[in-house]
Amino acid sequence: MIGRLPRVGTSVGIGAGALLSLAPGLLPRTAGAQAILTGLLVAAALAVAACLGCALRRAGFDTDRASARGRALVAAAVTVAVGLAAWRAGHWQNGLRAAMGTAPIDPGYWVRCGFGAVLVGGALVGLGRGLRYSIRKLGRARVLAAGLVTGLAGWFVLVPGVADWRMQTYAAANAVLEPGVAPPVSIHSGSADSAVSWSTLGAQGRRFVGGEAGGPIRVYVGVDSAPDLDSRVALAVRELERSGGFTRGNLVVAVPTGSGWIDANAMDGFARRFGDDVAVLGLQYSYTPSWVSFVFGRSQAVDAARALFEAVERRVAGLPRPPRLFVYGQSLGAVGGSAIFADDADQDRRTCAVLWAGPPANDAHRDGATILANSSDPVVHWSPALLWRAPDLTGVRRDAPVPGWLPLVSFVQTTADLLAALDAPPGHGHRYGADQGTALGECATTVDGR
Repeated sequence: MIGRLPRVGTSVGIGAGALLSLAPGLLPRTAGAQAILTGLLVAAALAVAACLGCALRRAGFDTDRASARGRALVAAAVTVAVGLAAWRAGHWQNGLRAAMGTAPIDPGYWVRCGFGAVLVGGALVGLGRGLRYSIRKLGRARVLAAGLVTGLAGWFVLVPGVADWRMQTYAAANAVLEPGVAPPVSIHSGSADSAVSWSTLGAQGRRFVGGEAGGPIRVYVGVDSAPDLDSRVALAVRELERSGGFTRGNLVVAVPTGSGWIDANAMDGFARRFGDDVAVLGLQYSYTPSWVSFVFGRSQAVDAARALFEAVERRVAGLPRPPRLFVYGQSLGAVGGSAIFADDADQDRRTCAVLWAGPPANDAHRDGATILANSSDPVVHWSPALLWRAPDLTGVRRDAPVPGWLPLVSFVQTTADLLAALDAPPGHGHRYGADQGTALGECATTVDGR
């Protein structure tokens, strides 16, 4: 009988991993996503339990001494705890879904979760046991040597190869000419009258400027539009001049995300707010996803935003009737836009108003700025510091239930939610609406009657 019961360490490991995976998150989670998270965390917890058991045995403790009754009690307690956690997680999921206007979980949700978690966890545990068997058969020294060689080969050959392949993939996506996106009218970049070639705007730039005549002037310069940052900035200012952007009453410097994307909802908001009396200027600094740029190339966003704004600022200062100057950025664009200014006072002195949507870790110059941050947005919550302290949610708008902070637990759950941040309904998660434009602040003073 005792041989059929899991060891105490095994039961505790399974329970710890399952409980951690079932803690409240920020966003609704599909059964597949929950199954993968549970399987990963259970496998990780079992690995930790195995390491602790090995250390205790080396220290002279008998970890297998528990009686059949003791093992049964622990297994039963873990089963009850996981069952209660699953019930609470279902209640929490339905609360999130109700707040976001989506359907509640169906009766088969937990069946799919359990089945998927067993598959994922079982596969990972099987890999671990296979590695342990190899160590026993081949000897620790041989396995370590083979692991070292494999690791070095991966680091110097596989990692660069994968990185190069991904960069080629991102570049190819940036170069795609979508059939539904047509070259714009003459006042926009990429038109027949523009110095910026349609083919160099990048996929996101073409989406930004393409479309019907009327509305805000749209000026955009892609990474491939000029060979370096300085020449791209100079080209952007010339384009703004050519298109008549400096003659409009309002000028918005829009700092894109890592891929060069400027949210169409923000453009709708600018049009509602200013009508046709506005020009919007964007400068692409990368064609990688925002998370890649944030981790590996954050300085690109900062350098591009500063260079563009300073060039526009100098040009505007020489005009007899300068437009009102605004800055907008979402996600990594908020990071780059906020970095333009030394502090809040500098921000207020040099702009009419600024707006940051979904700033990572809710970190941006705040005084005098308009901040749009959903409480369900994991990008706003996440930072390495979430491991040991609660996030700063100052100014966050509560759009859904928010779980309390717990060390490690909140970090794990928020990290998992990052993968679905853009899958939430509009107004939730990392998705923002037309208020990105309509909520821009007012100027403290007017310029030449404007």
